[in-house]
Amino acid sequence: MTNKTDSSAIHEPMKLRITNLKKLSEETFDVLIIGGGINGAVSAAALSQKGVRTALIDQGDFAGMTSQESSNLAWGGIKYLENLEFLLVRKLCKSRNHLIRHYPSTVKEIRFFTTIAKGFRFPPIFIWLGTWLYWLIGNCYTKAPRFLTKSTIEKDEPVVNIDSAQGGFEYSDAYLHDNDARFVFGFIRSAITSGCIAANYIKLIKSKRDYDGNWVSEVQNTITGEQSTICSKVLINATGPLVDQFNKIQKQRTDHRIVLSKGIHLLVEKVTPSKKVLAFFASDGRLFFVIPMGARTCIGTTDTPVDTPTKKVTPEDRSFVLKNINSLLNLAKPLEESDIIAERCGVRPLVVSGKSNGSAGWMQLSRKHAVEVNVSDRYMTIFGGKLTDCLNVGDEVCKIVRQMDIAMPYYDYKWYGEPDADTRNRFMHQSKLIGLDSLTSKAASEQLSSRLWRRYGVEAFKLLEMIQEDPNQAEVLIKGTEYLRCEIQETAQREMVTKLSDFLRRRSKIALIEHREIIRNSTGLYEACKMFFGEEADIKFKEYFEETDPENID
Repeated sequence: MTNKTDSSAIHEPMKLRITNLKKLSEETFDVLIIGGGINGAVSAAALSQKGVRTALIDQGDFAGMTSQESSNLAWGGIKYLENLEFLLVRKLCKSRNHLIRHYPSTVKEIRFFTTIAKGFRFPPIFIWLGTWLYWLIGNCYTKAPRFLTKSTIEKDEPVVNIDSAQGGFEYSDAYLHDNDARFVFGFIRSAITSGCIAANYIKLIKSKRDYDGNWVSEVQNTITGEQSTICSKVLINATGPLVDQFNKIQKQRTDHRIVLSKGIHLLVEKVTPSKKVLAFFASDGRLFFVIPMGARTCIGTTDTPVDTPTKKVTPEDRSFVLKNINSLLNLAKPLEESDIIAERCGVRPLVVSGKSNGSAGWMQLSRKHAVEVNVSDRYMTIFGGKLTDCLNVGDEVCKIVRQMDIAMPYYDYKWYGEPDADTRNRFMHQSKLIGLDSLTSKAASEQLSSRLWRRYGVEAFKLLEMIQEDPNQAEVLIKGTEYLRCEIQETAQREMVTKLSDFLRRRSKIALIEHREIIRNSTGLYEACKMFFGEEADIKFKEYFEETDPENID
C-alpha cells in the first residue's frame, strides 16, 4: 500500500515530507541510503551534488542517534598518539583543518586546557612534547601549544583544582558552534537542495534484488504505518550502531563489524566563564571534558561497553560524571543530580575487524571508519567514523559508487563548504543596510547577522527579505531562546520538522540548554508548534512532553 495522503489537506510546512514520500515510490534511484546520521548525510550531499539520483531515509529523525550525542568537537585524536597511530592522527588533523577552512562560521578553533595529576603514567614534559608532535602532524594549522605550571593553571583557570596536579598543557582543536545534529542537518539540507529525495521517520522493512539487479526496498512510514517500496540500483547501509543488524537482515557478510561504547554528557549551569575546553584524565583513565556551551557547560564523558544501542543514562553514569567534575574543579557548591539541566546519551560504533571483540585495550579503540563493498550486489556498508572525518567519507562513497558504473556527470564538483566570501560579504552588507544587528539584545551571544548566516547560509537572504517586509519577523518567538519568528517559519517550511523534538533537540539545541518544564511554559512555544503542525499542534505538543517525561524514558 502506498502513501495516499491528500497533500491538499496537509498543513503547508508538512508538504515537503509528503511530497518526498510520494516521489520515493515513483522512480528508480541510482542510490538509496539507509540512515540519516553523519555518514548518510555526507554521502547524500556528495552524491546528489555530483549528479547522482539519490534517496535517503531514516527510521527516526535525521541525526537522531549517535550523531546527536557527540561532544560537539572536531578533533584530531591526540589520544591516539599513545597507540602510535600516527597516520590516523595525521588524517584526522588534516580533516579537522579542512572543516575549519571550509566551514569557518560553524567549525572554530578552540583551546584545550589540560592538567596532569601526580603519579600519572607519563611525566608532564613528555605529554607536552606530545602536544608539539600533535601540532606538527597537524601542519601547524592551529595556535601552538604551551606548557602550564601549577601557578599558571591557578592564575589562568582558578576553577581547576590543582591540589594533585603536577602541571599541564594547552593546545588547540575545534568545536561546532551550533550542536552536532544541526551540523549534520546542514548536509541533509544541502542534499535536498541538490535534488536528493529524503524523508525522516521511514523504516526499511526489507530489501531484495529484482530480475534487473535493482534493489526493491519495502519501507514503512512510522508515523502513519503506511507502506510503500523504493527502487534503487545501489543500497548503502549507513545506519551507524545498527549496521551489523541491518547487514544480517540483508544477509550481507563483511570483514568488519562494530562494538558499541556508550557515552553520556550532562548539561549544567555554566561553571566557569572560560571559553576553553577544560580537559582532564578521569578516574578510569579516559579524557574527561568540561565544554563551554553558551550559558551552559557540558561535562563528560563515559566509555561503557554495551551490547545494544541503548540510550539510557544510569544512576552509575551520573555518579561517575558528577564525582569526577566535583573532584577536578573548585566549585562553590558540589554539583548534584538536581543541578542537571539535560542529558545526552549515545552509543559510538567502534570498528573492529576479523574475530576481534575489541575487549583488549577497549579505551584505545579509535573512531576510524571503514567502508566495505559487495560489488556484485551493489551494496555498501559504512562502519564507524566521526564528525571530524565526515568529508572524507563523502568523497570515498562517491569514488566507490562511480566504480559501480553509476553515472556521475559532475564528479569533480566540490560538494561541501560554506558559500564563498563574496556572497557572505553581500549578506553582511545587506544586513547593515536594514540595521539587522541593531535588533540584537545586549544579552545575545553574537550578532544576529553572524548567527543567521551560520545557520542558513544563502537561505539567510530570504530571512532578510522577510524582516524587511515585516519587522515583527525579527522578534524572538520562543522567549528565553535566540530563535526569531522568521527562523521558525523557515524551519517549518524547509527542515522537515515532523515531531516537536526534531526542532527542540536537533534543528536547535533548546532542549539541551533549558529545563523541560521551562520549555513547556515558554511564551511562544505553542505558537511555534502551530507554525510547524497546524491543526495537529495540540497532539504534537502533548506527544513531546509525554515522550520526554523521565518516567517514560526506557
